[in-house]
This record gives sequence, structure tokens and C-alpha cells, in this order.
Amino acid sequence: MPPSNPPTVRRQRLGAELRKLRERAGMSAATAAGLLGSNQTQISNIEAGRHGVSADRVRTLARLYTCPDQELIDALVQMTGGRTRGWWEDYRDILPAGMLDLAEVEHQATYVRVATMVHIPGLLQTTDHARVIFNAAVPPLAPYEVEHRVSFRIKRQAILYGDAPTPLTAIVHEAALRMGYGGPTVAQAQLQHLIDMSERENITVVVIPFGAGPLPGSGQSVDYLGGSVPQLDTVQLDTDHGNELLNSEAHLLNYRSVLDRMEGYALKPSASRGIIHRIAQSL
Repeated sequence: MPPSNPPTVRRQRLGAELRKLRERAGMSAATAAGLLGSNQTQISNIEAGRHGVSADRVRTLARLYTCPDQELIDALVQMTGGRTRGWWEDYRDILPAGMLDLAEVEHQATYVRVATMVHIPGLLQTTDHARVIFNAAVPPLAPYEVEHRVSFRIKRQAILYGDAPTPLTAIVHEAALRMGYGGPTVAQAQLQHLIDMSERENITVVVIPFGAGPLPGSGQSVDYLGGSVPQLDTVQLDTDHGNELLNSEAHLLNYRSVLDRMEGYALKPSASRGIIHRIAQSL
């Protein structure tokens, strides 16, 4: 029988990082279990995120794997503890698991970088704009499914507010500003909201203008979610089949480079606000 509570993304990531440490040490799961006085099944369950693991156990495993990175060890220790129910769990039986995973990773992120080509970033969308996007889904969504997705997207935006708002850098192509989703009224309100949000201290919006040249990663939207240490960063890709989370060292390095290059093509924040305002006035 499957577990009543699926493992959180946080626990899965902790297990994956412990597996990476073991593999870098050239140690088998059976050997690790023997040194720990445990069994291979327990090690496998921990690494798969099926079982939780204590802070002391994480330190012990890191010592067995001769991990020299104390900052990483401390960050992994912070990922232990009991299961915390996040607001996204209210949508567990309503929305695809990938959407919930993204909300959980965003909630834990120390910063977020987003690059989009033909859509306004979800964290900066208005309710009306989001509703237009979800109504265009293929296959079509029922009205109640659209409203669930809209409310979920708006709740995700809570990370941008409060006493310790998450820093966000949004790299938006001019094409996204000119799509005009929902008609002039919806589009103008969305662009004004983008300008208003860009004036918050924790939010930077930069625009890549037409004519900037060939861009890396131009075929998809990319979310880069910073962890407490760089090794714990996460990349989220928006695909037709759902959200995909990546966290291998090679992927993180690649997408950091992609976002750096895209941001290099973008206008400065003040000039970006200017082009957004001009496009809104032209609608």
C-alpha cells in the first residue's frame, strides 16, 4: 500500500544529496549501511525520500562519506525535521503534483530568477491574465479546474510579500509584453501590475528588446530557485507535459549561464519599465 503522505520535495532533495555524497565517496549503499549499523533498505529509503532522517544521522553520513564542505553539511542538516504542511497541500488531490512541487521549492528558495519569452512570469501575473492563460490550455480545462489553477498561482505570489520577501529577478522578452492576452483591458492592467511590482525593493524586472540577437534557452520558460547553498539550487522548466525539476551540478551550471547571458541582453530596470509603459499605452 502506498504511503498516505507522499514525500515532500524537500525530503526527496535531501535524500538525493545524501546519495550524491555517497557516490562521490565511491561507497555502495550496502557498505554505507554496514558502517552505519543499518541495512541497505533503510539507506535506499532515505535516499529516495521515503523515510525522514535526523540531523545527527545526516552529520554521521557526511562524516562516513568524508564530505569536506561544512557549509553544505549545515544546509543539509537544516533540511531535516518533521513534515511541515504547506498551504499547497490543500491542492494535493486537485492539481498535478508538479505544480505543488514548484510551490514548495519556491517557498524554500532564498531567491528566484525567471526567464520567459511569450508569457508574463507566473509570480507576476494578475488574476485576469492567469485566467486567460489557463482557459487556453490543451486539452481544455473545466471552469472549476481553471479557478483552482488561478487561485493556486496567486497564492504562490505570497513569497514576494511580507517581512522577508523573496528576491525575484524576472527576465522578460518584449514578445511577452506584446502578446495582448485577454484584450486591451486585461493586457494593460497586467503591464501596469508588472511596472508596479518592478518598483518593489525585492523585485527586478528587465526586458529583452526585439533585435537583441539570438538567445540561449529561447524556446522555454526557466525558473532558477536558489537554495541556502549553491549546491541546493533547483531549476524548474515549464513544459507541455508539466513542470520538470532539475538539480544536477551540470544542469545548475548550464542554466546559471543561460540566465546570465539572457540578462546580459536585457535593458536596465529603468529602461525596462519605460518600454513596458510605452507598450501599455499603445494598446
